[in-house]
Amino acid sequence: MPTVPAQASSRDDRRFTIAVCIFLTAIIWLVFGQTLSHDFINFDDDRYVYENSEVSRGLTLDGLKWVVTHSHASLWHPLTTLSHMADCQIYGLRPAGHHSTNVVLHNLGAILLFLVFRGMTGCLWQSAFVATIFAIHPMRVESVAWIAERKDVLSGVFFMLTLGAYLRYVRAPGISRYLTLTIFLACGLMSKATFVTVPLVLLLLDYWPLQRANDFRGSRRLLMEKIPLLALSAAASVATVFAQTVTMASLEQLYPHPHDQLNIWVVLACVALIVVLTLLAIFFRQKRPYVFVGWFWYLILLAPVLGIVQVGLQARADRFTYLPHIGITMLVTWACADLTQQWRHRRIVLISMATFTLAASTVVAYQQTTFWRNSISLWEHALAVTPDNQTAHQNLAAALWSKGRTAEANKHSRAAAIAHARTTLKDYPFDVATHNDLGVLLVQNGDVRAGIEQWEISLQLNPDDGNALNNLAWVLATYPADTIRDGKRAVELAAKATTVPGGAVPIVLRTLAAAYAEAGDFSKAIQTGGRALDLATAQNNTSLLSTVRHEIELYQAHTPYRESPPP
Repeated sequence: MPTVPAQASSRDDRRFTIAVCIFLTAIIWLVFGQTLSHDFINFDDDRYVYENSEVSRGLTLDGLKWVVTHSHASLWHPLTTLSHMADCQIYGLRPAGHHSTNVVLHNLGAILLFLVFRGMTGCLWQSAFVATIFAIHPMRVESVAWIAERKDVLSGVFFMLTLGAYLRYVRAPGISRYLTLTIFLACGLMSKATFVTVPLVLLLLDYWPLQRANDFRGSRRLLMEKIPLLALSAAASVATVFAQTVTMASLEQLYPHPHDQLNIWVVLACVALIVVLTLLAIFFRQKRPYVFVGWFWYLILLAPVLGIVQVGLQARADRFTYLPHIGITMLVTWACADLTQQWRHRRIVLISMATFTLAASTVVAYQQTTFWRNSISLWEHALAVTPDNQTAHQNLAAALWSKGRTAEANKHSRAAAIAHARTTLKDYPFDVATHNDLGVLLVQNGDVRAGIEQWEISLQLNPDDGNALNNLAWVLATYPADTIRDGKRAVELAAKATTVPGGAVPIVLRTLAAAYAEAGDFSKAIQTGGRALDLATAQNNTSLLSTVRHEIELYQAHTPYRESPPP
């Protein structure tokens, strides 16, 4: 017979349970209550809610049909979509209401986690600590503070309900209880696609703390018991893959993906560490089963987002740990309780460690949540953590444009293009055009020396590249800083640019004129400027005519042309 802790019934236990639930609610709202004053984020919140016409209309008959028959943001999670529709029905597009739903769901998930662990293990304090760390660990911020990550907190509730239903089924097996378990699992699968590995977690719980797997025959029976649940998960996986295949939608990223730039030694070290930890978990499976269960809980729930089966362009994301982290917390919590049993001042040590951990987590989580108050604060923080994050630059530029901060927006837009060019050059280091484009972007963003370096590389790869010749000559002739200008070399480069195929054009002649002026040969500057003016007139290049006329006037006054300093 399985050994399942009996339900606590004492008055003290009930009081403790109520106190823990109140504490969890208080600390969650202390940390995440601030999100009620936060705005939508211009990353996925748009396609999930405020720019999605099907969702923003609220609950409608056509919308209900659309939920079932279409993917949402390239994923099929109809219950998550319905929850967004319900929010729009109740709150409209006021972000406070949408944020409050996330916090309420996370709050409910934390309470259910405590109740389920208490029911499975009979350990009140350990269960309370695991639930509290789950509630306010800083890595929960992304899942709770980001409206588009509703699928995390909603699937989290159904995960806890699935565990609770499984506990009830284990205590008194029956068709109705198994059906309840199946319904909750199905709801989880319709909330988030990565719910597919949950049946394997139930097998882990059979080993510990439920202690149902006593022999081979019993293990075989338990596996057979999970087959309908595994089949349901497989069906949900097929639905998700089909939705992604049909929509062919682009998937999201937060942390830039390193692609093939990973250090092989770092990869091998990480693989070796995982193998060692896995072997240790297997080694301790008899003496300390919580190590085995906690570690494999972590691996099993993290598996769908490890990148082996890539579900997005991101390298990693804090939200991926929403449920997997419970396994690590459980492992550490039970290990601390177990290993300190013989300590003289065990109670004082454990209380001190728990207090410090909870206090630190609360402070850091609160601070992290403040970064999510709007798109500008979020992406500025993202760039402080990952400076070359192309996505962060792009979205910060969009947020700044929406606020009318055009100069700042343009700078970040160029920075995004710079990050993209650098990524391209990692894969194609001999791409002359990309080196040239990167040089232009760097100079526009004020990093003139880095821009010159890129043009020099372009000319090393192709000495006759007209764009690189012209761009480098222009900067050496007109840049406002004396330490950058070099009139003699500018003349050499610009003169060569006029000789390459297609080089004798107004823009290149304009550069050559500026180079002559910088070198002090104003007569040639005026003559070459006149040629540029004639060609521009013949080509009806009106945008260049007034510019060249102004520059010729400067040369007639023996004054070289100078570019304005970059912003």
